[in-house]
Amino acid sequence: MSASENNGLVNLFGGEGAVCDDFGCEVVGGESSAGNACARQIMPGATIGVLGGGQLGRMLAHAGNRLGYRFLTLDPTPDSPCGQTAAQIVAAYDDREAARELAKRSDVITYEFENVDAGVAEMLEQQSYVPQGSALLYTTQHRLREKRAVEAAGAQVAPYAEVESLVGLRTAAAKLGLPAVLKTATGGYDGKGQWVLRSEDELAPAWEEASRSGTQLVLEKFIAFDKEISVIAARSPSGEVKTFAPAENIHVHNILHLSIVPARVGDEVLREAEKLAVSIAETLGVVGLIAVEMFATADGKLYVNELAPRPHNSGHYTMEACRTSQFEQHIRAICDLPLGDASLLTPVVMANILGEHMDALLDWMKERDVAAEKLGVEPKVHLYGKAEAKARRKMGHINVLAPNVDAALDWIAQSNIWRD
Repeated sequence: MSASENNGLVNLFGGEGAVCDDFGCEVVGGESSAGNACARQIMPGATIGVLGGGQLGRMLAHAGNRLGYRFLTLDPTPDSPCGQTAAQIVAAYDDREAARELAKRSDVITYEFENVDAGVAEMLEQQSYVPQGSALLYTTQHRLREKRAVEAAGAQVAPYAEVESLVGLRTAAAKLGLPAVLKTATGGYDGKGQWVLRSEDELAPAWEEASRSGTQLVLEKFIAFDKEISVIAARSPSGEVKTFAPAENIHVHNILHLSIVPARVGDEVLREAEKLAVSIAETLGVVGLIAVEMFATADGKLYVNELAPRPHNSGHYTMEACRTSQFEQHIRAICDLPLGDASLLTPVVMANILGEHMDALLDWMKERDVAAEKLGVEPKVHLYGKAEAKARRKMGHINVLAPNVDAALDWIAQSNIWRD
């Protein structure tokens, strides 16, 4: 079913979304609520194209299949996690001919990670329907542009300075103070492309290594935070916005280990975190999901650290613990259906499964779990179908549903799965 054929079904789910056909848009209120993007409702039976074939795409496909959508993914790895649940075009992300094939066979296109080639996304905007657009990718792929956008939304970021030379690094370090964090402006995830600087002696070696990256560099003042939290907001082209409960995140070796919900911070901080996420989603004209990662200090201040315009690891808890998962919400948002109820149903702790945890996890799955029964928790396993279990590679996660987060944390501590 093509996007134009869907127009006759546009109001089945209610709402006032604008109607588009292949030749133009009917715009609600004189202009599109998604900025330059035309709002159109994409109904079940349509094909959703996904740039990227990792676990996020896989879980998007699972959620969308239940709603009746078909999926096609573009990824260079044969039999990718998403490709196991959807048709797949095996090609590099910057392969424009493959991207044109994706556009030809899809009614709407989304992306599952932000390092997709922004030029390809821009090209697809001209040839297909990409409600997230390329502008948001352009902003979030570069730390300096991202920080300026966050500030424009009325949120605080850690004090920072652009660094172009070793002399500039020394000047910035003197101004911001040490410790500080030197980061590449582009690329980098799970702690990659970052250097924590605690003394002046570390500046020159860090500059020598970081300058080889070939990208701009930024120095950030180190924030002495009490908690790391994140909020996932969803926004539709029609302008509807909903947020999920903030998660408290704990990292090990710069990789997310646990997401604890409800987050163990004060109610005022929780409300402010959700308010900031909504402001950022609206200011940036987000369509789909945006994850807003923040530092919460002991005195209740919030500093936005990073944005991710896609489903996020810290939102995996929503799969069983919320009325609507982040993945279903993303599908609803990009298709301009009314957003689902994001209410939290139960306390939960999400724990990542890395390559080094797989053997212990599989052993645990074979046996009855007496500890879980005693604590009253229900661990739900999600594995991503990756072929090789490499150390520190995300292979899956467990959502531990519990009467309270302490019970879930007790079960994780008692389990053999995460022991070194």
